Amino acid sequence: MAGHSSAAVARTGNNPFLRAVAALSTLAGWCSASMIVAAVALTCQMIFIRFVLNGSTVWQTEAVIYLAVAATLIGLPYVQRLRGHVNVDLIPISLPPRPRFFMAVAASALSIVIVGVMFWYGFEYWHFAWDRGWRSDTVWGVRLWIPYLALPIGFGLLFLQLIADLVAVLLGIDKPFGLEE
Repeated sequence: MAGHSSAAVARTGNNPFLRAVAALSTLAGWCSASMIVAAVALTCQMIFIRFVLNGSTVWQTEAVIYLAVAATLIGLPYVQRLRGHVNVDLIPISLPPRPRFFMAVAASALSIVIVGVMFWYGFEYWHFAWDRGWRSDTVWGVRLWIPYLALPIGFGLLFLQLIADLVAVLLGIDKPFGLEE
């Protein structure tokens, strides 16, 4: 598989749009990492309370679940920027440059459409929870629009990163699939 070095990061050149999207994706990566650290800290605190102090935990399990899901969704654009998703590049490697370019454009366009649909329905679901004042059925009673906000944010930022990747390929700033010729 190609691209597991620092060169595997999506290139931005001096394009302000690509640089802005890269900065947003990097910020999302930092937020995602912070959520994972917070979830681990809460898990440790929960273990201490339950097994050392023999107390009960009310909100920690739910918070850890919401943080882990949010970290996954909000981390999507950063992983895309680093080209960290699992890929099989046997076909792109074996193609000549021109068909590889068209395959990259088609794959990017299809990905943008799919993620756009996910963003739309994620936003709709979040707005539904916001509008109806949904709360979780737990003692903590979290307003569900808060954890559901990770859906439109994560998919929206991934949508932007995919558009930036396509723009970079179309402008010749980045190579199709990040592969050199």
